[in-house]
Amino acid sequence: QVQLMESGGGLVQAGGSLTLSCAASGSIFSIHAMGWYIQVPGKQRELVARSTSGGATNYADSVKGRFTISRDNALNMVYLQMNNLEPEDTGVYYCNAVMTTMDMRWSDYWGQGTQVTVSS
Repeated sequence: QVQLMESGGGLVQAGGSLTLSCAASGSIFSIHAMGWYIQVPGKQRELVARSTSGGATNYADSVKGRFTISRDNALNMVYLQMNNLEPEDTGVYYCNAVMTTMDMRWSDYWGQGTQVTVSS
């Protein structure tokens, strides 16, 4: 069993900042990538930012220069620092982890989601 636990969402005014955190726990052998996705009503879940175990990162064009993803590999955690937030950043943010579990299976896990609301 693997769990991803997110925290840090909330309500913020445009121009403000929030930091999301996600901790992975359970039968983890190795984490290959962790990232954040956003989902808004009526749309598919979309990538916000992703970080691989090799140190590569990629961001959605809309958040480049405003959001920063970082990881603590020792703690199996990923963070998303969100600055200069815009109303268009509003949505449910989901943590994702791609990993090999202790039974040597390649698996893809999701957190329960955390709401971010940016008021104008």
